[in-house]
Amino acid sequence: MKANAELLRQLKIDRSQKESPGSENGKPARIVGWLLGIVLVLLALGAVAWFVVARRPVEVDPAPPPASTAAVTPSSAADAGAVLQATGYVTARRQATVSAQITGTLTEVLIEEGDRVKKGQVLARLEDNALRASLKAGRATAAAAHAGVAQSQTQLDQSLRDADRQEALVARGLVSKQQAEQSRTQAATYRAQLDTSRRQADAADAQVGVGQVNLDYTVVRAPFDGVITDKAAQVGEIVSPLSAGGGFTRTGVGTIVDMDSLEIDVDVNEAYIGRVRADMPAEAVLDAYPDWKIGAHVIAIVPAADRGKATVKVRVALETKDARIVPDMGVRVSFLERRATPVAATAAISTAPSTASSP
Repeated sequence: MKANAELLRQLKIDRSQKESPGSENGKPARIVGWLLGIVLVLLALGAVAWFVVARRPVEVDPAPPPASTAAVTPSSAADAGAVLQATGYVTARRQATVSAQITGTLTEVLIEEGDRVKKGQVLARLEDNALRASLKAGRATAAAAHAGVAQSQTQLDQSLRDADRQEALVARGLVSKQQAEQSRTQAATYRAQLDTSRRQADAADAQVGVGQVNLDYTVVRAPFDGVITDKAAQVGEIVSPLSAGGGFTRTGVGTIVDMDSLEIDVDVNEAYIGRVRADMPAEAVLDAYPDWKIGAHVIAIVPAADRGKATVKVRVALETKDARIVPDMGVRVSFLERRATPVAATAAISTAPSTASSP
């Protein structure tokens, strides 16, 4: 029993002992308190730093601007309000394949691609020996006809004088009236011969004219001022105004283009053709020179539609003439609400250096 009482005494809890501050149950509270203290210190430091920076004077020392600055507003389709864009090609309103008006063999070709020619300038010549001989014969025939006219005129003048003398003798009773009538008949005959001779002379002159025209046809001339874009024949080849089979006959000597007649043909979808009008300003950009904007305007809307493509052709005039623009170049056209005109504005800007300090 004594042993059991001792054992129970050891198991009894001593309530006089209290929990010490360093026990395990108080450790989390101490950690939270430290973290709160650190956060408060950081907030205080940030507030002090902001206050110092905000109150510090700020000095500005900008470089002085130039006395004047030129401001240029570029011309562009977007600035001018493009309502529609279409693609097309550069075309020439005056273009001709020049040929001889008669069939003949070329003896001279005086052109090359790129040559500039004037109206009436000789481009080529054909063999003309036979035509020259024919013209010479015609002129000889005409000369003989004119000599016959002179002879008939002389005979008529003489017969008229003889008729006058016969009339005078009849009045004096020295000859019979029959002789006077025969003289007047002879004069009328010579008058008729003179008229025939004159008509023969006119016919001979006309033949000379035909021969001269045929001879002139052997010389090929430029129909207008322009540039040679194609040389189609060489010396020794036969040219003819009519197409001949076999490929041995040329139908043209060369092609001439009037560069002042260049314009643009574009196909506009018929659904948008209502946006285009005559004299409407436009801007053209060649595919070969994408950075070069060319002023243009609408010449006319061709009153016909392409059933297959559902488009309407629009003719556009180029307002700039330049050697870089050649026929058949691809081009993009922007149709504008208003004309795109470059505007240059020069403004004088004067700004004194300023310093911002703390209030």
